[in-house]
Amino acid sequence: MFSIQIKNIETIREPAKEFIRQMGDNTVFAFKGKMGAGKTTFIKAVCEELGVTEVINSPTFAIINEYRSDTTAELIYHFDFYRINSQQEAIDIGAPDYFDSGALCFIEWPEKIEPLLPADTVFVTIEEQENGERIMNYES
Repeated sequence: MFSIQIKNIETIREPAKEFIRQMGDNTVFAFKGKMGAGKTTFIKAVCEELGVTEVINSPTFAIINEYRSDTTAELIYHFDFYRINSQQEAIDIGAPDYFDSGALCFIEWPEKIEPLLPADTVFVTIEEQENGERIMNYES
């Protein structure tokens, strides 16, 4: 079990770098946490550290955003399944194909589609602390 402390938004890039160092060969990361826990903000910081220079937005309404690293040309998919109503909707947009593509996949609200996730998915939990810091726990 790995644990990373995110002190505040101003210092989020260091925890993002640490997360990248620990990603290993994994490609599918499922982020769990309450609304406002910082899932999107952390994924944005990770994408920026991976070399994405385009504007990174929450895919809340689009369900999926696609980015490409300017440094490695690596594809990165960012999913937000908050607004889907069934696993079939995720299947209809081809989510399992994205997960199996070998590209990095960062998933928010994976609880909605958990049976569709590959067996090697890394589950990441972000919890807000009383002092405003976040603690992120995951197993790689």
